[in-house]
Amino acid sequence: MSKTSPFSLVLHNGAFDRVHYGLIMASAAAAIGRDVTILFAGDAVQILHIAFEPPDADQHNIDRNIAGLEELLGACNDLGARMIVCETALVMAGMKTDELRADLGLQTGGFVSYLNAIGEGGHLLFV
Repeated sequence: MSKTSPFSLVLHNGAFDRVHYGLIMASAAAAIGRDVTILFAGDAVQILHIAFEPPDADQHNIDRNIAGLEELLGACNDLGARMIVCETALVMAGMKTDELRADLGLQTGGFVSYLNAIGEGGHLLFV
């Protein structure tokens, strides 16, 4: 458990640049020892689908030595970020839990699960 304030992030918009930078913020917070919780909601759940294909902009970043989505998701996972996938967003996207990546330790839940996970204090960002 970290002695610094927790970092809590809601990734709602599925636009590449928003998801990408949200994951940069989350992985950076985890790297400096903050407890990180990410709620994937809205269109952002699409990046967790087992058949997700990153956009060309992702390779563009990788070619410039900027971490891509895969590296950032892996870093969040490896650094112990808690990643919750909104059940409502899955239904809205027509996705089932067995279509989610199994390598990221994803949990499903709703906003109540998210609020319970983040506890009191810290910072909450909505992207």
